[in-house]
Amino acid sequence: MNGTGLIVSSSPHQRAAVSTPVIMSDVILALMPAALAGVWFFGLRALAMMVVCVATAVGTEAGLEKLMRKPLTIGDYSAAVAGFLLALVLPPDLPLWMGAIGAAFAMAIAKFIFGGLGQNIFNPALIGRAVLLASWPVFMTRWRWPIFQAPWIPDFDAVSSATPLALWKLSGIKTPYLNLFVGNVAGSIGETSALAILIGAAYLLWRGHISWRIPVSFVGTVAVLAALFGQDPLFHVLAGGLLLGAFFMATDYVTSPVTPKGQLVFGIGCGVLTVFIRLYGGYPEGVCYAILIMNAATALIDRLTVPRKFGEVKKVA
Repeated sequence: MNGTGLIVSSSPHQRAAVSTPVIMSDVILALMPAALAGVWFFGLRALAMMVVCVATAVGTEAGLEKLMRKPLTIGDYSAAVAGFLLALVLPPDLPLWMGAIGAAFAMAIAKFIFGGLGQNIFNPALIGRAVLLASWPVFMTRWRWPIFQAPWIPDFDAVSSATPLALWKLSGIKTPYLNLFVGNVAGSIGETSALAILIGAAYLLWRGHISWRIPVSFVGTVAVLAALFGQDPLFHVLAGGLLLGAFFMATDYVTSPVTPKGQLVFGIGCGVLTVFIRLYGGYPEGVCYAILIMNAATALIDRLTVPRKFGEVKKVA
């Protein structure tokens, strides 16, 4: 061995420079366009919600780990990402204390109680949103029209009290594509601008942190089913939280399948559930619940889609 000796260690034996802090830092960076668009359209109130949610998520995780005498893990930025994502899927005028409750619940119940990062079954940010929607439905469905309106964007503020999906479902009024693409519509802080979300998604794909399988199968299924049901596919893709959910929520490493086939099944399932909730459910939006339901099926999907081992022979009874 030329005097170098043998190195004895446990697996994994092959390591990469990509770590959890690096990935989470890139996710935060990828969310910045959507966050900046939210502040631009809804003002400093949106920024305040982001600060409250992130601070509460990080503080809750640190407090619980200190209470249970566990090593602090806030340095991996996963708590900050969860709080950031939660803020982006909340209405801009939601009371700040409600955002704090959602962030605390997301970290304490959806993540910490399962064992922390890598152990949680459901996406913490979406659990936080679901809890807030079930607890304060009036506040969670109260929307405001953006404070900024560029002259080259169609004036659509006559129906500013409803999101595009609610407006379509309740009144049959369809929001112009340009409003949906740029973000000049009522909605959650980080969900309105398709352009900003796609910029961040392109960065994550370029960095190799997410695969195309889940978002493409998710968005593609929604578009195909919408067309089959006589709806406008482009409207359903641009409206609501589909793009943010498909690229930033459904692709969560912990709560989504790891097998290639499983990721396609997961994305298709999310798309089917989203369309059925939008068309036949009580709520105009279905992305949140669709992803959470498929999160519960992730372990089964992985088990059923494990690639066959090379040279494997089926057992003969």
